[in-house]
Amino acid sequence: MSMPFYVPPEQLVKDKADFARKGISRGRALIAMRYDGGIVLVAENASNTLRKISEIYDRIAFAGVGKYNEFDSLRQSGIRAADLTGYQFSRRDVDGRSLANQYGQIIGQAFTHESKPLEVEILIAEVGITAESDCMYHISFDGTVSDEKAFCVLGGDDASITTRLQESTVTDSTLKSSVQRAAAALAGSDRTLSADDLEVAILSRTSQRRCFSRVTDADISEMLS
Repeated sequence: MSMPFYVPPEQLVKDKADFARKGISRGRALIAMRYDGGIVLVAENASNTLRKISEIYDRIAFAGVGKYNEFDSLRQSGIRAADLTGYQFSRRDVDGRSLANQYGQIIGQAFTHESKPLEVEILIAEVGITAESDCMYHISFDGTVSDEKAFCVLGGDDASITTRLQESTVTDSTLKSSVQRAAAALAGSDRTLSADDLEVAILSRTSQRRCFSRVTDADISEMLS
């Protein structure tokens, strides 16, 4: 009887992490940040049919980078979980933190027990009644959940994009200036992104119930001008 090939556990985990990172870095990046009216999500996405940013529930948005079929499957499961919780209990019982923890368990389980990890990073954003209660939860490819404050970068060359955001001058926190900062950070110094290259959505604090809305290409062009 032949002996099975042995791989040290730490090497197996490292190989899985490297595999997932490579898959995610090939995708185009996404930025979520707070502005004075809520949370804006800006993704580099030239497609008009495949969406990286979607609504999960009344005040909660979902964003993903990496393999589209994998994070879109996670999006659908999150919508079902949120709808079930809202139906069984109350709409106020659906919150971003519990959804983020559920996603962390699903992605972490796949990373630990499956031969191929999920090549995704996702974000759960929840706009609060006040700015202090806004939440952004970043779920990594290994199921790690982190609570982000001012902004969050997913996919692509996230380290360089984060540096550009940190170095950019913040004169105000309006929606227009936030979209301009995000677009400049995504593009870098060697190229320019137009409205056709971007997917933008907002979670507006002023809305009474459904806070999620998409920004049209015409409005994005006006913001970038």
